[in-house]
Amino acid sequence: MPAIHKSSLRRTLALCGAFAVTGPDSTALAQESTTEGLLETVIVTASRVPSAGQMLPTAWSALDQTTIERIAPQHSNQVFNRIAGSWVSRGNGQESLISLRSPVLTGAGSCGSFITAQDGISMRSPGFCNVNQLFDANLLQAGKVEVLKGPATVVFGSNALHGIINVLTRSVSETPNQLRFEAGSRDYYRASASGAIDGLALSAQTTRYGGYQEESGYQQRKATVRLDQDWQDWRVSGVIEGSDLDQETAGYIRGFEAYKNESAREENPNPEAYRDAWSARGYLSFSRVVGTGGELLLRPYWRSNEMTFLQHYLPWQATETNRHRSVGIQAMVSGLTPRLRWLAGIDIDHTKGSLFEDQAEFFSPNQPDGVHYDYDVQAETLAGFTQLNWALSDRWQIKGGLRLEETRYDYRNLTAPGPACAPTASACRFFRPASREDRFSDWTGNLALSYQTDHATTFARAARGFRAPQTTELYRLQSGQVTADLDSETIDSVEFGLRGQQGAFAYDLAAYWMAKENVIFQDRDRYNVSGADTLHRGIDVTFSWALSDIWSLRGNGAYARHRYDSDIELIGSRGTIEGNDIDTAPKHFGSLRLLADLAPFGQAISAELEWLWVAKYWLDPNNQNEYAGHELLNIRGAWQITPRVTLTLVATNLLDEGYAERADYGFGSYRYFVGEPRSAVLGMTLAL
Repeated sequence: MPAIHKSSLRRTLALCGAFAVTGPDSTALAQESTTEGLLETVIVTASRVPSAGQMLPTAWSALDQTTIERIAPQHSNQVFNRIAGSWVSRGNGQESLISLRSPVLTGAGSCGSFITAQDGISMRSPGFCNVNQLFDANLLQAGKVEVLKGPATVVFGSNALHGIINVLTRSVSETPNQLRFEAGSRDYYRASASGAIDGLALSAQTTRYGGYQEESGYQQRKATVRLDQDWQDWRVSGVIEGSDLDQETAGYIRGFEAYKNESAREENPNPEAYRDAWSARGYLSFSRVVGTGGELLLRPYWRSNEMTFLQHYLPWQATETNRHRSVGIQAMVSGLTPRLRWLAGIDIDHTKGSLFEDQAEFFSPNQPDGVHYDYDVQAETLAGFTQLNWALSDRWQIKGGLRLEETRYDYRNLTAPGPACAPTASACRFFRPASREDRFSDWTGNLALSYQTDHATTFARAARGFRAPQTTELYRLQSGQVTADLDSETIDSVEFGLRGQQGAFAYDLAAYWMAKENVIFQDRDRYNVSGADTLHRGIDVTFSWALSDIWSLRGNGAYARHRYDSDIELIGSRGTIEGNDIDTAPKHFGSLRLLADLAPFGQAISAELEWLWVAKYWLDPNNQNEYAGHELLNIRGAWQITPRVTLTLVATNLLDEGYAERADYGFGSYRYFVGEPRSAVLGMTLAL
C-alpha cells in the first residue's frame, strides 16, 4: 500500500400492556418476547424525547447495538442496506452518497437534502454540508441508528428534505469492556476497544486497508468519549467524538460495462487522487423533570471540520480545502397532561467557514491553473418550533408542529471578483461573486393522524421541508453565472403507513408522494442547473418473520419513481427532460436476510445469509445511458467459544460478481466506482 496523505426515559416503556411491537429492523424482535408482549422500541429522533415507536405517525427505522455489532460495518452502506427506502452508494474508500426516499444525489443540491446527525445534532453546519459526511460517524461503536424518512419533524430544520440519519452514541451503561481485532482480504486490519467506569466511557477504533485498485487504500481513526452523571436534579450527558481519514482514492474506471473486465476493475485512472479529512464535535446535555411528566433540555454544542481532496472526477483536477467551526445550542421544554403532550424550543447555530480551490497545472483557457475560489462565510441560524400531540381517544391521536427558521450568510471574497480566467477565455468555468450578504426565511410543518388497535397502527401524514442554499451553491459560481439567484428548496409530502404484528410476523409499510421545487442538480458535464421541479412516489416495506426458535427471515424493499417535472432542455437531450427518470434512481432495491440462532439449544452460534439487489437505473438526466443493476450475496457468522471470547466472520460478494457500486455518465463516457470482489474478514472479540 502506498504512503497515505496526510427523564430520563419517560418511563422505560418496559413491558407494554396488552401488546407492543418492536420495529422490524431491531434484533429484539422474537428475542425479547414475553407472554405479555414484546419490548417496545423507543425513538428519540422524532421529538428529542423518548417516544414509543409503534405510535409514531411517521415512517422510521432503527438498528440497535446488537444488529450493528453483527454487521461489523467496514463502510456505512453495509448498515443502511437494511433500511427500506435507503441506499447509501459506496464510492472509493470511505466515500459515499446517500439515497433516502430519493435518487442517489451528487454535486450541487445533494448533501443538503439529508441531515446526518449525532445524538440529534447535525454533524455539519446547515450551509456547509458534504456528500461524504457519513464517514465522520462512529457507526461501528454506536448504540443505535435511527432513520426518519421524508420531511422531518419540526425539531429539525434546513436540510431535512428527504430524511434524517441520527447516530446515537452508547450510554456509559451500554458500553462494553472489550477488545476486538479484525483482519481480512487485501490487507484489511481493524482494532477497536471500549470500556466504562464511574460514569465515563471510551470507545475507539483504528483501521487500515490496502485497497483493491492500484494505489488505493486508507487509514482511519475514530474515538468517542461519553459522560453520564446525575447532578442535583439534573441528568448530565456529554460526548466528544473525533474522526481522522487519510485516503488514497481510486477514481472512476471508464468504458461501457468496464466493471465486468477483471483487469480493468483493478486499475486506478487517478493514482494521484487523495482525500484527507478530520472532524471533531462535542456537546453537554442538561435535562431535568419539570411539572408532571415534562422535561427541560439544554444542549450547547460545538463542531469542527476540515477536508482537503483532489477533484479527480473533473478533468482539470483542482484541489479543494474546506473547513468550518461552529457553536450552538438546542433548548427545549416539554409538558404532559393525560391527553396532551407538547414541546417548544429554539435552536441557535453560529458558524465560520471557508473554501479555497486552486489548480496546479494549466488545463485550458477556460480551466486555468492558479486560484479559482478563496472565500470566508459567517453563518447564523435561528429557529423556533412547537409541537403538539393530542390523544383524541384511547386509539386516535393527532399530531402537528410548526418551525420558523432564518439563515443569514455574510460572504467575503478574498480574491479578485469576476471570472478566474484571462479575458481571452471563451467560457470561463469559474466565477467569483463580490462580497455580499444573503438571508433566507423558511418554515416547515407537519400534521398527522394515527389510529392504533391491539395489533397495528395506521397513520396519515402531511409535511413540508426545506433546504436553504448551501454556501458552495451561492458563492462558487460557474460559467455563465454572475450571481446565484437561488431560493430555498422546498418539498411537500403526503404519506400513509401501517405497522403491526400478527403472531410471529411483524411488518411496516409506507406509501408516499413528494413534490420538490427550486431543485438544483448537475447535468452530465457537471454544470449546475437550478430552478427545477421533481416528483417522488414510492412504497417502503419492512418485515420480520420468526419461522421457529432457530430460524427467522427479515427483509426490506422499496419501489419508487423519481422524475423531473420541469420543461428544461439540456445539452444532448432529445427535447425537454420533463417526465424523465432522475439519474441514479433504481425503481426498486432492497435486501433479504435468513438468520439462524442456535442459542435456544445451548450452542452460542449464529449466522446470517444476506441477499442484496439494486435494479437498473439511468446514468444521466437525458435518460440515454443505463446501468444494468446487480445482485450480491453476503454471509455473517459468530461463535462464542467461551464466555469471554467470540469469533466472527463477515464474507461479502460470495459469488464474486463484477459490479459497480455506483455508475454515472459524465464528460462523454461511462464511469464506474468498482464494486469489490469476494472478500472475507475474520474477527475476535475479547470481553474484559
